[in-house]
Amino acid sequence: MKKISKSTYIIFVAIAALTVVSSLFFYRIDLTTDKRYSISPQTKTLMHSVQEPVTVVVYLTGDLNPGFLRLKRAAVELLDELNIYSKKQFTISYINPSEAATSGERDENYLGLEQRGMTATSVYEKDKEGKNIQKIIYPWLEISYRGKTIPVNLLKNIPGYSGEENLNISIENLEFELTDALRRLINTKVEKIAFLEGHGELSEEETLDISQSLSRYYQIDRGTIGTDPAVLNDYKAVIIAKPTLPFSEKDKFVIDQYIMRGGRVLWLVDGVRVSPESLSTGGFTPAVELDLNLSDMLFRYGVRISPVLVEDVQSVLIPVNVAAKGEKPQFQPTPWVYAPLLLTSGDHPVTRNLAPVKANFASAIEMVGDDKKPKRTFLLASSDNTHILQTPAEISLAAMPDLTDKNYFNRSYVPVGVVLEGEFQSDFTNRMPPKEIVNPPAIQTKSVPGRQIVIADGDIIRNETVGTGGNKKVIPLGFDRYMNQQFGNKDLITNAVLYLTDKNGWMELRSRTVALRLLNKKISAIEKTKWQIINVVIPPVVLLLAGLLFQWIRRRRYAR
Repeated sequence: MKKISKSTYIIFVAIAALTVVSSLFFYRIDLTTDKRYSISPQTKTLMHSVQEPVTVVVYLTGDLNPGFLRLKRAAVELLDELNIYSKKQFTISYINPSEAATSGERDENYLGLEQRGMTATSVYEKDKEGKNIQKIIYPWLEISYRGKTIPVNLLKNIPGYSGEENLNISIENLEFELTDALRRLINTKVEKIAFLEGHGELSEEETLDISQSLSRYYQIDRGTIGTDPAVLNDYKAVIIAKPTLPFSEKDKFVIDQYIMRGGRVLWLVDGVRVSPESLSTGGFTPAVELDLNLSDMLFRYGVRISPVLVEDVQSVLIPVNVAAKGEKPQFQPTPWVYAPLLLTSGDHPVTRNLAPVKANFASAIEMVGDDKKPKRTFLLASSDNTHILQTPAEISLAAMPDLTDKNYFNRSYVPVGVVLEGEFQSDFTNRMPPKEIVNPPAIQTKSVPGRQIVIADGDIIRNETVGTGGNKKVIPLGFDRYMNQQFGNKDLITNAVLYLTDKNGWMELRSRTVALRLLNKKISAIEKTKWQIINVVIPPVVLLLAGLLFQWIRRRRYAR
């Protein structure tokens, strides 16, 4: 018997020592290029704060196609990862709502989920005989903690994207969606935000839908500013939603000093005053500059809202009577160029993977001052078929521009929304506080690092209503009844407020990218047989040849 060499002995001892040492420490290694199996440091910290059992019920199960099976697998793998970092606090179960003894029982399962806010997704597939079959899938899960339960939608469905792209986006957003629900369950402290009033802003009814969405995260107050310079200090963010009356110097001072001390503001401000009510009767409306006495303030912060209107070929459709006068009305869907469908930036967590945003009489934003301070990032823009309408002007349905005129629609990607980050210069530098302010503090002329978001259209946050009195119903924000399509307005505003108040980098999870590696369907169909042979026949042949080679080498060695 041969003696074990010294080098071999050292290797064995080193491996044994490494095994013992590694068992004393927890570590995980992700070798994928896009780090798809890694979770963020914020998530790890959140999981360490889980002190009680977490129950998760996954409804995305059953007979799933490969795409939804991939989504389910990614969700389960992420839940397992969260469970590891939470010291095994998770209990995960699976329920297939379509599994029932009778059709009535199945309908009861569906109704129960719908009543809890979980909507179904219909998937159409072909069976072995080529017939189309419909499957009802619930791409949801529920997370329960300390007696509270939150449903989580696993599927993102952005219009214009393919099924594979939407599923990939859904996988990219899994960590954010799951941790968002967990944070809401774990956090006991509720922060406050406020809607400002007193300048003709949108009413509580007109912002009801977004208020309900934001109430999952914040306590929401509404009110006027008054004379107390510290009235806004307790609020993490302030929303200024479509003001129509000028701001007093007193109110500007309070807002300005709130920003200087780190306050966050979401501005949704029109640049033009329009009265669209007269358009429905076939008349016209004047479009004139809207002076809110905010230009100097916003200019100091690095932006200017131009008193113009953005006309865009990519816009919502409205019914227009194309019949001649005196004939029976004949309505035809026509793009309403004053209601553009704004493009969203794919490079920022507020707007990444967001559906187009529906605007109404939007203005343009210009950058002013230093190009680098504060940092400015565009969030919303028009399409590449845009015209800038100078004001004053008249708007009517009878004088619609020619949508095919490239000389008219000669502008591209006009900015409508921007995020400002960094230090801001006070609008009250070298000025006295307004006399109405009670016990004015020393004016802070330069802000601590902060954030603001400016959107040159107040209607982006306004929800419509139908009916009157007790029958009045709120239409979901961003839903277009004529086109029967949901746009990204609600997600935009929710993400914007979350980003403004985010100090731990949670919104950066929305920037995660998972590469979508799709097969070329044409080539895979042509070369299907070849690759089947390669994958089925070659492995056992290689294994057989390796076995024969090993036997031949062994016989030669021992024949000597």
